[in-house]
Amino acid sequence: MHHRQFHGHHHGHGHHHGRRFARQEDGNPGRHGHPWRGRGGGGLGRFFAHGDLRLVILHLIAEKPRHGYEIIKAIEERVAGAYSPSPGVIYPTLTLLEELGYVTVEAAEEGNRKLHVITGQGRAFLEANRPALDALLARMDEAGSGGPAPQVIRAMENLKLALRLRLSRGPLSPAEADAVAAAIDAAASAVEKS
Repeated sequence: MHHRQFHGHHHGHGHHHGRRFARQEDGNPGRHGHPWRGRGGGGLGRFFAHGDLRLVILHLIAEKPRHGYEIIKAIEERVAGAYSPSPGVIYPTLTLLEELGYVTVEAAEEGNRKLHVITGQGRAFLEANRPALDALLARMDEAGSGGPAPQVIRAMENLKLALRLRLSRGPLSPAEADAVAAAIDAAASAVEKS
């Protein structure tokens, strides 16, 4: 009887613990906004919708055991700095993966940082979600290599906005049209020579 009470209490505590972190994970983007929302024009934010971040983190841990900080750095490198996940997203996700039984935590030899190691159950979960993971990794690689740098995307958007604002004020006279075209041609020429 005493054991059953203890077990029930322990289970309840764990459940509450998990809910707290799930809330934190879900609630953070709305309250604080994460770096990808401002820097990636919204596109990068889609990487990590609906538990995608769990898959990416699990994949990185499957490659080799990692600390939380190493996971952040690995994601940054994969997308060439186009997105930098905040610890407030990474660490609750790691806790969730631990509670799900997909990773275990070992004390690192060189200090008190926790080393995350994938479990057999975690590998099975990765394999079951392999198509989704492959698509995610391909998108991340594209952002890191094939896609324009974030500052280039910002400048392109800025040019489109400037044109829209100017055109909304009324038709361009021939002289104004020539000036706008010359400015765009000058920018194109500078890009070609860069």
